[in-house]
Amino acid sequence: MTQAATQAVTQAVQGAGGLPPAVQALAQADFGAVAQLFSDAGFTVALPAPGMLQVRKPGEGRVSVAVSVGVHGDETGPIEVLAHLLDALSRDASKLAVDLLVCVGNVDAIRAGKRFIDADLNRMFRPVRGSLAQAAESARADEMIAATAAFFGAAGPVRWHLDLHTAIRPSVYPTFAIVPDLVADEAKAQLVDWLGQAAIGAIIMNPQSAGTYSYYSAEHFGAAASTVELGRVGTLGQNDLSLFDDVSRALDGLLRGQPAQPVKAAPHVFKVAQEIIKHSDEFRMAFDRSTQNFTSLPQHAVIASDGDHVYTVQHAEELVVFPNPDVRVGLRAGLMVVRVS
Repeated sequence: MTQAATQAVTQAVQGAGGLPPAVQALAQADFGAVAQLFSDAGFTVALPAPGMLQVRKPGEGRVSVAVSVGVHGDETGPIEVLAHLLDALSRDASKLAVDLLVCVGNVDAIRAGKRFIDADLNRMFRPVRGSLAQAAESARADEMIAATAAFFGAAGPVRWHLDLHTAIRPSVYPTFAIVPDLVADEAKAQLVDWLGQAAIGAIIMNPQSAGTYSYYSAEHFGAAASTVELGRVGTLGQNDLSLFDDVSRALDGLLRGQPAQPVKAAPHVFKVAQEIIKHSDEFRMAFDRSTQNFTSLPQHAVIASDGDHVYTVQHAEELVVFPNPDVRVGLRAGLMVVRVS
């Protein structure tokens, strides 16, 4: 780690009143302690790239689970949740019932306390990156793709990828998930059931990629994958971890191979009605930055304008998700969804 990176993490620790050692280690992409504990318990352990840990027990036909956090450096709640969960599991390592890949995404951005360094890492998982190709995150995406390909390339047929995030803006549904519609039906049903166990309030079935990590895993490796939004961005060490109890419990159960728990409430399911793409610097949203995710708009309402093109609501009602006029030209500036169940 560079001196500047060390200082940034130290400042984060001091600002949070001292991070628990497990959280500090994960935030620094240091898997040394947990890797040793899993190795001592007889697992095959590898560190394929900085911030990545692979734990296997060969020859047993186990379920393969990838869990990623920190793809955006300011989304710190899932980092803390996974740090505590992984620390506890490594001390009881024989209970790990799956082959596991853990990925801490944008390590440099986490250390800097920023969302990204040059560009959004979660738009880099695409064959053609255009203007994004020179960003620092492009090289990091290549490392993540290589590690993910190696992990799932040696995996059995049951593959999961849970990419844990928190959202920039408030939401009508504080927790929600985006599931690639191309996930096979049986695997999708199991994933939706797990999301219900984790008390996820809404699920968006997404028909096409925006270059996200979870969609890449589903499209290229057949994983039951999801981007899971778990509340709001927060400062490392200052998140209210009680808000993550349901997802932490569900994730721990998945990794330990425990029987599925009853679903508290079935998530509401939505499908994408239209993508809002920013085509020029003239792009303007028709609502302000206080607009919540899943805000309802009536038919014919203006969503955004982009030069001569105007985006309007096509259905009787559409709900806006991820509205962000500040994305780069050519990227998705929002989703409009309709409820299906």
